[in-house]
Amino acid sequence: MSESATILAVDDRAENIRLLEAVLVPQGYVVVGATSGEEALAKAKARTPDLVLLDIVMPGMDGYEVCRRLREDPATSFVPIVMITASEGHEKAKALDAGADDFVPKPFDQTELIGRVRSLLRVKQYHDTIERQKAQLARFLSPQIAALVSSGEGEKLLEAHRREISVVVLDMRGFTAFSETGEPEEVLGVIREFQAAMGRVILEHEGTLEHFAGDGMMVYFNDPVPRPDHPAKAVRMAVAIRARFEELAAGWRRRGYELGLGIGVGVGYATLGRIGFEGRYDYGAVGAVVNLAHRICGEAKAGQILINQRVHAAVEDLVDAERIGDLTLKGFSRPIGAYNVLSLREAVSA
Repeated sequence: MSESATILAVDDRAENIRLLEAVLVPQGYVVVGATSGEEALAKAKARTPDLVLLDIVMPGMDGYEVCRRLREDPATSFVPIVMITASEGHEKAKALDAGADDFVPKPFDQTELIGRVRSLLRVKQYHDTIERQKAQLARFLSPQIAALVSSGEGEKLLEAHRREISVVVLDMRGFTAFSETGEPEEVLGVIREFQAAMGRVILEHEGTLEHFAGDGMMVYFNDPVPRPDHPAKAVRMAVAIRARFEELAAGWRRRGYELGLGIGVGVGYATLGRIGFEGRYDYGAVGAVVNLAHRICGEAKAGQILINQRVHAAVEDLVDAERIGDLTLKGFSRPIGAYNVLSLREAVSA
């Protein structure tokens, strides 16, 4: 913990707070005083301390209640709390039961107090480091994957397993020509707008973002979080993405950028889990359904959402769709029946 760690000292006697300041400030700590339980809670809410030194016997709200309330608040639930009191008897057991991490009797030994403060602040630092790493991890992974790898069962769940999934692939039309003629700043601006807008829709529909490139993305449903209605969730997301993209495209056209979006959706079994090598792992899906969704997307014209027959069978009561015939796709020995999703039906669009 850095030397600027903030310690909230709570005692109804101001001279006791001044004593703690005299001991701790020379060690490089910032000491904030509070002379009542109510004031302590207010100051902890205004600025989360790194550690709390808490007297037990105070008029009004005692230290036990202050401790319990600090533990109930998510913002202070992991802040170390040391009870300091001159009371005798079973106070230590009661303090620990209220949620305190340690107990120091008055009059306290200065060296012992400093040692316990340092020890608990190191624990707090480890906790804060882990939380920061989890937050950074979430920036680079789909939320479902970030939660998976940071969970107690994460290692087991990352092992290869087979499951039916719905795969959604989206790809911009006209992007290659645009990137060849547009200024790099313009191209990067479009990519950022596209990824930010699509990312929000994907998160809203709880899809797992497996891969994204400059002008395309791949999302799947039913892993790692099981979704029994995954074909419907995939199609609903695809319709929402198309609508959001049309809003973006209208703005781009005013700037002279002619861009469209094709979407393909497929359902099938895949093997999922950790792929890669030591030092660089991804969580991905491998199987014919991934290739199928990519190939169907490749056939979709700007503004189309193409789905295979298996997807249509699962969502035919939810959507208005038109059959476009059979598609001959590279890598597939037989033609694939395909439908173009026109819209969600009003009764199920909410």
